[in-house]
Amino acid sequence: MATATEKKNPPAVEKSVVDIVSEKVSEFLRSGQLDLPKNYSVDNALKSAYLTLNTVENKDKKPVMVDGKLTGVVTKASIANAVLDMVVQGLNPGKKQCYFIVYGSSIICQRSYFGSMAVAQMVNPVIKDWGFNVVYEDDKFSYGIHNGKASVIEHEQKLDNIDKSKIIAAYAMALNITGEPIKTEIMTIEEIHKAWSMSKMKPIDDKGEIRPESTHGKFARDMALKTVINKVAKFIINASSDNALLLERINRNEELADVAAVQAEIEERANTGSVIMIPEEAGKKIEVETPVEEQKAEETKVDSDLPSPEEEQAALEKKGMVSGDKKKKPGF
Repeated sequence: MATATEKKNPPAVEKSVVDIVSEKVSEFLRSGQLDLPKNYSVDNALKSAYLTLNTVENKDKKPVMVDGKLTGVVTKASIANAVLDMVVQGLNPGKKQCYFIVYGSSIICQRSYFGSMAVAQMVNPVIKDWGFNVVYEDDKFSYGIHNGKASVIEHEQKLDNIDKSKIIAAYAMALNITGEPIKTEIMTIEEIHKAWSMSKMKPIDDKGEIRPESTHGKFARDMALKTVINKVAKFIINASSDNALLLERINRNEELADVAAVQAEIEERANTGSVIMIPEEAGKKIEVETPVEEQKAEETKVDSDLPSPEEEQAALEKKGMVSGDKKKKPGF
């Protein structure tokens, strides 16, 4: 049972990540850069993130945190940025609105389609509900186009038609309070597969077929819905939001996820090839980051705790994750 002293003094990691993000969020709120939903509790979301991060592992089953302490699997800066991305988007991992995913030495806060719907409703309060489904062979389905906008007219489905191998399309609609569609997207299965082929999860093989063992192969319906819902949500977010901070964090998150995934794939493939001996003078010594528990505890200043944008850019260039002429968005 925790003592009174332990309750007053939370683990150092909670201060260095959760508390610093909380202070940064307060700064954004005071300056008017951040506008969160009225029913969104920053404290609850941060507590949920802290608990979730203690369960996250990389592909080698190595934990990101153990008993609230960083293990060195990912950098402290990437954790702080991932948690900040979560808060700026008004998400809570406890509600399955986002997930923390490890790519190499970085961690990303990735929205689920529940999260995408939540962000869309945050930037456009007119949205009150959502409609979505997949279309199977032999379903009775029709849609119309008015003023260039598609709308579903009819969708009749029988239980006998339900078969993940016979999905021919999927659709999603953002609805107002009367149930009228604000935005509708309809995607054919070919369009969905094309979107999947660009996924960092690589669910499509070199022959253009879905890998049966992949999440997309096992849960084709759910993944098809995720694809079309995210398409609707992304359109609404980009079209409706005038929040520069929100758009910056969303774009930064997506860009970093792509870069980190490519770097992780390069490292993984490098480990499967033949060994190449490199002369000592041609190589560069890689400095290992000091474990967080050994660092000096200056927990309240973001700039002193986390690398500057210039330092972060230089580090990425050194690791080969970005080229010197490609400017990276400022970090946390």
